[in-house]
Amino acid sequence: MIGEHVIVGYTGEPSGREALALGAAITRVTGGELTVATIYPPGSPGLAVEAQANLAHAAEELGDAPAGYLAYESRGSGRGLAVLASRMRADLVVVGSAGGGQHGRIAIGTTADHLLHLSPEAVMVAPAQYAPPEEPGRLTLAYVHRPQCDAAVERVAQAALRLGVPLRLITFDLRTEDQSRLRDDLALAVRLAWESTGIEAEAEVAEGHDVAAAMAGVEWLPGELLVCAASEDAQPHRVFLGELAMKMLRASPCPVTVLPRGFS
Repeated sequence: MIGEHVIVGYTGEPSGREALALGAAITRVTGGELTVATIYPPGSPGLAVEAQANLAHAAEELGDAPAGYLAYESRGSGRGLAVLASRMRADLVVVGSAGGGQHGRIAIGTTADHLLHLSPEAVMVAPAQYAPPEEPGRLTLAYVHRPQCDAAVERVAQAALRLGVPLRLITFDLRTEDQSRLRDDLALAVRLAWESTGIEAEAEVAEGHDVAAAMAGVEWLPGELLVCAASEDAQPHRVFLGELAMKMLRASPCPVTVLPRGFS
């Protein structure tokens, strides 16, 4: 299950503090290891000092919560976090929304964009001004009938079982598909979750003229986490977010996790 070792991409900006709060909440629930990382560019002694100061602020934010702190030199923050995740065998990278985004929504900055198209490990993005509750409320998996999503059903069902939260499988009817076929596909996914873990998943078809409208038309619980599988275009053991999933991420009112292809 993801959350055994979480790396938070931390900055002194509000998005960094939101990512820190989310990463800490995850490891508090999973009992996993937390590493707080600040990335700075090479050849910049002043920014290296600033990175250490940011980590000191992060330690103040966390208080007594156990965590490791690391300043890492890299030409890009997304690249640096991806390298760290691989080297440290972390299974989740958490970052915040880009500055200037809409309250309660995710805006993709350069760091998140790099991770969402290259990270070797799962990536979670927090909405702007997100404050995590004490406990997770539900796991929702965005489902499309394809091998990547079928594999994700089993993994996310296992996570829901371990966390003791409901599992919802949701698919989108943008009025271009045969809804009876979509519901048949969902029924097969519900059966797969049951056969692999014994968990009884909820199933829902979100309808709308576009992804944002469909997302707005369904209920999102406090503590909800939305999970997406990587695109079929992703390289093995890499995250790559497809067009539909990117639209879902931008419209999501809750944190979104994207699994790498071949996630286990």
